[in-house]
Amino acid sequence: MNSESPETYINHPTWGLLYRICLVDESQELFTTLYAQRLFFVVTAEGKNMKFQPIGRTEARMLLETRLRNLRRSGPSFEYDQLQGVFQRTFN
Repeated sequence: MNSESPETYINHPTWGLLYRICLVDESQELFTTLYAQRLFFVVTAEGKNMKFQPIGRTEARMLLETRLRNLRRSGPSFEYDQLQGVFQRTFN
């Protein structure tokens, strides 16, 4: 997983291509299905392995809101503006 790239995709064995929404913490990222954006996963990197934890839409929204709050506290940033747009497209 790459926290520097603005767009990251990974392939889930069942659900296909997943799109990275945001970093959750140092080893976890929030992903959604590429086309429908209705299924959400917290993906944890464990060495060379990835662990996919499915989560509900409400929990995904809360994780994204928490990330936005943290970015807003750290001052103006391009990442905040970009993530705010992702939030609007995904949850509104």
